[in-house]
Amino acid sequence: MFEKKTERLRRARSTRAKIAELKAVRLTVYRSNGHIYAQVIDASGSKVLASASTVEKEMRAANPKGGSAAAAAVIGKRIAERAKQAGVEKVAFDRSGYKYHGRVKALAEAAREAGLKF
Repeated sequence: MFEKKTERLRRARSTRAKIAELKAVRLTVYRSNGHIYAQVIDASGSKVLASASTVEKEMRAANPKGGSAAAAAVIGKRIAERAKQAGVEKVAFDRSGYKYHGRVKALAEAAREAGLKF
């Protein structure tokens, strides 16, 4: 039997290969039990253009439950604003092998509403 993490990473690898082939800027999501993190990474995959997470000091003060869908939506909005400041309008969404459901979905929809296109 395969482990859950191994299967997730296998799915993530195929997604990242496709995004690399397209040479697109990507919005990557990582979620742990307690927090959610988002990064906008350039097309070469070597430079982080913008990032946001629930472990940031001002986020922890405003939203102590970092593992909630509401916190993920706030992070989606913040990452979209920071990406726009960095001059990025269009990204490819890299959900890191996670299902498009719950916190990942909340982050993605909030980023779209804030003006990020993917």
